[in-house]
Amino acid sequence: MTVSIIIPTLNEADGLPVTLRRVQSQPGPKEILVVDGGSTDRTLSVAREAGVRTLRAPRGRAVQMNRGAAHGSGSAFLFLHADTLLPPTGLATVRRTLADADAGIFRLRFTRETPLLRLYGWATSLDWIRLAFGDRGLFTTRSAFEAVGGYPDWPIFEDLEMADRLDRHGSFDFVDSAVRTSPRRFERNGPVRQQLRNAYLWLHYCLRTEPESVAHLYDDG
Repeated sequence: MTVSIIIPTLNEADGLPVTLRRVQSQPGPKEILVVDGGSTDRTLSVAREAGVRTLRAPRGRAVQMNRGAAHGSGSAFLFLHADTLLPPTGLATVRRTLADADAGIFRLRFTRETPLLRLYGWATSLDWIRLAFGDRGLFTTRSAFEAVGGYPDWPIFEDLEMADRLDRHGSFDFVDSAVRTSPRRFERNGPVRQQLRNAYLWLHYCLRTEPESVAHLYDDG
């Protein structure tokens, strides 16, 4: 099973190299597509120097990830944030899971942890689709992705909605291994403040608030 790893980027030159090395070190057929949303730093140069394919798209994770999927050749897609590291056997886990399921997602840990962040990570051990955030490394078969129409063109909540649609479409698996992501948003905004903001926005998604009306509250850095 060839896996297309799709990485949306926006000014990720500093953290992208280690993410790419982790993916490139894993065996099996794969392709990596970095889909840039208008970086003003060396993100695209870093990706090209690493030997991966680069694409451009309008800014917005949903648009960028859909662009990557449209150009990917794999029978499976893994959507990975630029500051998120796969576990050492991550691609093997994706292939093994998709042999029996339509989609799945990893658990989450942070590269630098505090008690609050460990609690946040622990919550991802709950097999609940409402906690299937994009930084957890969502993966799916091409056929399931196309059946649900790809990511909704929303400015926020596109990750939760995509996971929900895949879950309703077919079998969705929560795997035991975890990706590790940067806590930079928590460190920049303050862990308590950021978690309260996350919870507030998450509640709006559960209440089906129009994404455009609350997107301004999400600080993309």
